Amino acid sequence: MPLKKGLFIKPNLSLEGEECHGSNVSIVCPHCKKTQLVFTVRENLFICPLCGHYLNISARERINMIADKDSFEEILVGISSKNLISFPGYDEKLEKSKNESGETEGVVTGTCRIGGIGCAIFVMEALFLMGSMGTVVGDKITCLFEYAVEHRFPVVGFTVSGGARMQEGILSLMQMAKTSGAVKKHGDAGLFYLTVLTNPTTGGVTASFAMQGDVIISEPGALIAFAGPRVIKQTMRQKLPEGFQRAEFLLEKGFVDSIVERKDQKNIIAMLLGCHVKEKL
Repeated sequence: MPLKKGLFIKPNLSLEGEECHGSNVSIVCPHCKKTQLVFTVRENLFICPLCGHYLNISARERINMIADKDSFEEILVGISSKNLISFPGYDEKLEKSKNESGETEGVVTGTCRIGGIGCAIFVMEALFLMGSMGTVVGDKITCLFEYAVEHRFPVVGFTVSGGARMQEGILSLMQMAKTSGAVKKHGDAGLFYLTVLTNPTTGGVTASFAMQGDVIISEPGALIAFAGPRVIKQTMRQKLPEGFQRAEFLLEKGFVDSIVERKDQKNIIAMLLGCHVKEKL
C-alpha cells in the first residue's frame, strides 16, 4: 500500500538506511503513476527516478537536506492554531493534520548553518493543511524575522502553500500584511532574505513573503501563482499559455531569479549567503 496519494514522504523516515515497513515501503509517483520503493526515491532526493517529477517532502526532511549536520536548532516550538471563529470541522482538520505531519503547525522555524554560515530558516509543511497560512503560521514567520533582526541573521525560507487558511477567515488574510511588515524591517536592517519556492506556492503566501526575497529561486516545474490556472481560465474563458504559472514561465517573465535543481540547492544557497554575509555567524 503506497503512501497517501504518493505525494509526501512521512517525516519520521530516516535517510540513513532505516528499514521500511508496511505502508512505508512503496510510493506511487503522481506524475508517471509508477510505483517506486521509498528508499530509492529518498536516495534520489525525493525525485522520481523514472520521470524526474519533484515529490513534495516534509519540512524536517528538507532541513536535513539543506542544513549542515546537527546545526539546526528549532525555535517557536509547540505553538498550534485554535478554532478562533468556530469554523465547522476545523478542530478535526487540525488534529488530523497534526497526526499526518507530526508537526503542530504548517511551518517549522529555527536557526542553522548552511555551508558554515549561520542563518534563520523557515520551512513550510505541506502535510499540515497544505501549508496554508493561518494566524500561527503568520506569527511564527513574523517572530522569526524579528529574531533574525535582533541577532543579525540572514533568512532562508522554503515555501509550499495553498494560500491563506480559509478556516480562520479575515484573521488569516491579516497575516499577509504582518509578515510583509516583518520582511520589510529585516530588509531595512540591511539583512539578506532568500526564498526558495516549491510546488505549489499559491494564494496569500505568494502575495506576501514568498515573493519578497532579495533573491528568489525555485524548484523545477513548481506552480507559483496567486489565483490558480483553472480559476483564471474559467474567468477569462481563454486558453492559457503552455506551462502557465510554472517556475519556467515565471523565470522567463522575470518573477523568479533562477531555477535550481534539488541536488544543487545547498551549494547555491551557501554561495548566496556567502556573497551577502560579511562574516560567518
